[in-house]
Amino acid sequence: MLKPLKKLRLESFNNLTKTLSFNIYDICYAPSEKAQQEYLAYIDEAYNAERLTAILTEVANIIGANILNIAHQDYDPQGASVTMLISELPIQEEPLNPEAPGPLPDAAHNRQTRGVQTSLAFDSGKPAKESVVAHLDKSHITVHTYPEMHPDNGIATFRADIDASTCGKISPLRALNYLIHSFESDIVIIDYRVRGFTRDVKGTKHYIDHKINSVQNFVDKNTLARYQAMDVNVYQENIFHTKMMLKDSKLDNYLFGTRESDLSPQDTKIVTQRLRHEMAEIFYGTNMVHVN
Repeated sequence: MLKPLKKLRLESFNNLTKTLSFNIYDICYAPSEKAQQEYLAYIDEAYNAERLTAILTEVANIIGANILNIAHQDYDPQGASVTMLISELPIQEEPLNPEAPGPLPDAAHNRQTRGVQTSLAFDSGKPAKESVVAHLDKSHITVHTYPEMHPDNGIATFRADIDASTCGKISPLRALNYLIHSFESDIVIIDYRVRGFTRDVKGTKHYIDHKINSVQNFVDKNTLARYQAMDVNVYQENIFHTKMMLKDSKLDNYLFGTRESDLSPQDTKIVTQRLRHEMAEIFYGTNMVHVN
């Protein structure tokens, strides 16, 4: 186990900026126009501004931030945004920001099977297209959602972009575990960067105030075991990049409005190829030879 860094006596305050950019992708196959519309309606309800605000509020609680203001917006035809302005809560003890996983959400937030028997973990009065933004005095948390439907082959992709930027002693990495489990995360793209510097009483600049070898170390082992993961880190610049793609190949988890038992063996093969092709392109960030 890594030992935490010794407490630093600073010249004034800790002005390091720590930014976590977290992108999740949910991939689905909806074969008919009706199923596609039902999928978009499900996404709009499952990730409306009310739920997104609740998720960001819990993120603020986990990292030890006080919410100063919240702005949110639903979009037509799809999507939402939320922004929060936050500030650090009074800190009784120096946060150590250990290179260890943060807390997990309640079981109600865990991944559920989609499709005809999917049930939602909340009750909302109306479907909504939304954005939420939370503002902190020196920091902020934002989330934006992007539902998208392939026009030809039934593949639907939902993306949620979350950015948490904090100034001072707290780090948004503690909320990473919670975020992964709060969305149906087939692919997770994570960027973490520490910018600026703080100065101790001797005048020495410090460009990071906690140990980190990999973002993966902030994800619990059981969750990480379910994903193919890779890192691209630039240690000398305090830039850390991790990509994760779900290994689970159970087709029913990716079908909306139908079941694997309803598909012919040939269709099962084709649909599986299309889903894996979509995920591989997103994971590797490049277009590949199309699957017919």
